[in-house]
Amino acid sequence: MDIEALIPHRDRMKLINDVLYINADRAVTSSLVSDQWPLCHGSFVDPIVLVEIVAQTAGVHISWKRGIDKGVGGVGWLVGIKNADFFLDRIPLQTVLITTVKNLYSAENYNVLEGIVITGRELLGRIQIQVFRSESD
Repeated sequence: MDIEALIPHRDRMKLINDVLYINADRAVTSSLVSDQWPLCHGSFVDPIVLVEIVAQTAGVHISWKRGIDKGVGGVGWLVGIKNADFFLDRIPLQTVLITTVKNLYSAENYNVLEGIVITGRELLGRIQIQVFRSESD
């Protein structure tokens, strides 16, 4: 799946490497923590970066549901953090992150989504976001 057709992020800001699963209810992505990422501090990244990974996975999911063939992929969204819980202080480089996002509520151009980020069986973060997409891109 062409992630860049679904989200506008490029280069260092594109944190998702692969879409593992996607359907009408959820999206699952994979990311490999890199020293090129924002919030990198030597051998680790700050867990606040998980908010961006959840937001990008949400962008993938919403754009996929809207249909990339309709030319709506790759646009920006206004994202608000409704709630964020982090369960570690640092994420080591080369950690594989699996992010699952599910839609909790949607109405027209507004969605509330919940994302969880794990590595192996360890829960790293649980984040709820609100996303809004304007009518004009």
